Amino acid sequence: MVPDSEHASEHAAGYASGYADASGPGARTARTIGARRLAALLPDPARSRPAYRHLAHAMGELILDGRLALHVRLPAERELATALGTSRTTVTALYDLLRESGYAHSRQGSGTWTALPAGHAAKGVSRLLRPEDTAIDLARAAAALPGQLLADTLAEIAPQAAGHAGTLGYHPYGLPELRAVIADRFTARGLATTPEQILVTSGAQHGLSLVLGLLAGPGDRVMVENPSYPNALEALRRRGLRTVSVPVTDGPAREGAAARGGWDVEIVESTLRRSVPQLGYLVPDFHNPTGRLMPSAERARVLSAAHRSGTWLIVDETLAELALDAPAPPPFAAHGTAEAAGKVITTGSLSKTHWAGLRIGWVRAPARLVTELAAQRVATDMGGSVVDQLLALALLTRTDDLLPGHLDRLRERRAALVEALRRHTPRWSWHTPPGGLSLWVDLGAPVSSALAERALAHGVRIEGGGYFGTDPGLFENRLRIPFTLPPDTLTEAVQRMARALAEEPGPAASAHRPHWIA
Repeated sequence: MVPDSEHASEHAAGYASGYADASGPGARTARTIGARRLAALLPDPARSRPAYRHLAHAMGELILDGRLALHVRLPAERELATALGTSRTTVTALYDLLRESGYAHSRQGSGTWTALPAGHAAKGVSRLLRPEDTAIDLARAAAALPGQLLADTLAEIAPQAAGHAGTLGYHPYGLPELRAVIADRFTARGLATTPEQILVTSGAQHGLSLVLGLLAGPGDRVMVENPSYPNALEALRRRGLRTVSVPVTDGPAREGAAARGGWDVEIVESTLRRSVPQLGYLVPDFHNPTGRLMPSAERARVLSAAHRSGTWLIVDETLAELALDAPAPPPFAAHGTAEAAGKVITTGSLSKTHWAGLRIGWVRAPARLVTELAAQRVATDMGGSVVDQLLALALLTRTDDLLPGHLDRLRERRAALVEALRRHTPRWSWHTPPGGLSLWVDLGAPVSSALAERALAHGVRIEGGGYFGTDPGLFENRLRIPFTLPPDTLTEAVQRMARALAEEPGPAASAHRPHWIA
């Protein structure tokens, strides 16, 4: 059984205590980082000389990546020197160089704080900007919408938009008719849902941010998969939340061997039992970036364990309908009791199934929680664009007609990418996912970041595997390669990466590096 809106509301009654302190005194104390914690993020000072430049480069990367948040007070020089096992003179020179280059500033009597230099964009922003160059973009896993379809649909909704012009146009919960269609799709997939359980948002990321702002405060624990979706990890860091990671593996199999890997549910259950996190963030449907699909029995176990620990689960279903070789799974919350499902918050969007430029997503949650999320939303956003929601409504009602063609194109592009990889990078290995938008490729050596830098010089923009990890230095043997571009483009991209791989290792310029690095 699954809860209707009234039943689900009863199970939301105890959630308020989880976010009461989100804007209280703890928020100020959370804007610091301890010496040991910072030292754990930094490389060994003895690995390169001069050590202070080596450390400054690493800290600049952490700040640009978002792994070290902005406006965070850094440890005292003596404390950091002790944690790093280096001299105070080295740390003094490090802080001086950070200030000189704009990555830090000092306040008289209050210490040194992280900053973003003028002219630099955080990586989360820069990877969304389309540079004026000819680079093939493999940094983003999203497909384009056919232009004629967009034009025809805009013409179709024009009379409806004109009908709304005489109203104020504020809909903090979303257009009622769009909420109803989204609820109906959940019900059709096996999770009984009413419109009162739906909040329309400006994309799934917006929904995640609203949930974090309501249910978690600085210092709260959040269980996350490792690797995971980088923008979600960034949202957690910016809230000052403490992540507790559980692995999602993509076994050692080469193409054609038996599929292995996925979630170790015993670790997930143990983490929920021992850490008792306030929230958990999961991508169980064609997981980003591994492409794994969590089996039904494991979903039931995770849901039950989360219920026992009192943890709210945020389930990202943006990829759930991109089933290429397997049936699309029922919603995660449909795998447990009504009581357990009452603490599952589901986010979704049209970004992967239709068009990311539409910026329409949703949250499915107990009705009372949806009301609180709407209040949270109004503080910064009075409601989404009516025209965009009407366009989303028209496209969403035609999903059953549009999605099969989209899936066929993805299958064709996935096949082209696999063939290109086999031909041009035969030492690489991967598990072909049953759905989603990308391959999680094993390079066989920790060269991911260096390859990403060299690939840019060859006209391919891609992120190193470390971008998807919860901690620096992880997944240096991995690349996430989307198969969302046309087959010829994917083949050309692989050829360029193969040429970059064949280059002798050496320093390479990067748009992401701090400017003092050659």
